[in-house]
Amino acid sequence: MARVKVGIIGGSGLGESLCGKTDGEKVGMDTPFGKPSSDIIQANWQGTDVAVLNRHGEGHMIPPGSVNYRANIFAMKELGCTHIIASGAVGSLRENIAPKHLVIADQVIDKTTRRVGTFFEDLAAHVEFSSPFCPVLREHLLGCAPAVDTTVHDGGTYVCMEGPAFSTRAESEMHRAWGGDLIGMTVMPEAKLAREAEIAYALVALPSDYDCWRPAPTELDKHRLLKEIIGNLIEATGNAIELIKAAVGRFDEIANTPSPAHSAMELGIWSNRNMIPQAVKNHLGILVSKYV
Repeated sequence: MARVKVGIIGGSGLGESLCGKTDGEKVGMDTPFGKPSSDIIQANWQGTDVAVLNRHGEGHMIPPGSVNYRANIFAMKELGCTHIIASGAVGSLRENIAPKHLVIADQVIDKTTRRVGTFFEDLAAHVEFSSPFCPVLREHLLGCAPAVDTTVHDGGTYVCMEGPAFSTRAESEMHRAWGGDLIGMTVMPEAKLAREAEIAYALVALPSDYDCWRPAPTELDKHRLLKEIIGNLIEATGNAIELIKAAVGRFDEIANTPSPAHSAMELGIWSNRNMIPQAVKNHLGILVSKYV
């Protein structure tokens, strides 16, 4: 069996829950792009090595626009992660995607504007990104869906907004008209950076509400509505953890299946490789050492 290591990036709710329940070695890291969001817990789940990271940090202190996505992904790469299963709370843009369901997203619309979206600022590199989530890892997660007692949707377009404010009603309707199925704030540039790092990446999305395109029940005041949304997220988090643990427990089923992500940069570096300064090579390190 090929040697694999699975990075687990926990979003709202799931990050705190997973990190609090995972026994293992805590690793504090520094990278050429700064420190990751939290210490990373290295452990072994049912024979598979894992590295668990809390995207928003301890106490959920890091908002989506301030997450150091580059440091998080670089740290996962440096620890030897070959795959990443990420999670994230989302609003549903479709009636059939109900709160407490899970969605294995297959497409992204990136509306972020203030985040650094690449490792490659000092050379020309263009990664192929038509399918932003690893098809091998997606199918594996879907194959493990019977392990959870909820609906797991195959596919969905995730609209990633800058935030931190939520959408206006007009924006929510626009996202639906674009073909969006989910609205969230964290999958980009995380997924793109994982592709640049040649790590297979898939997302388990956790719908907690219907966003504002669908009016909330009139009998719920804002306090009761928030309580309901948090309750939905807690239940979805439990389901997501069960799905992720089932997928990791059966990882031997795909350990020898190459992901397109694992050679994503083979044709991606367009700069003259003989002209790339040594300082740039040193800075990017494991991201380019295979090719330059």
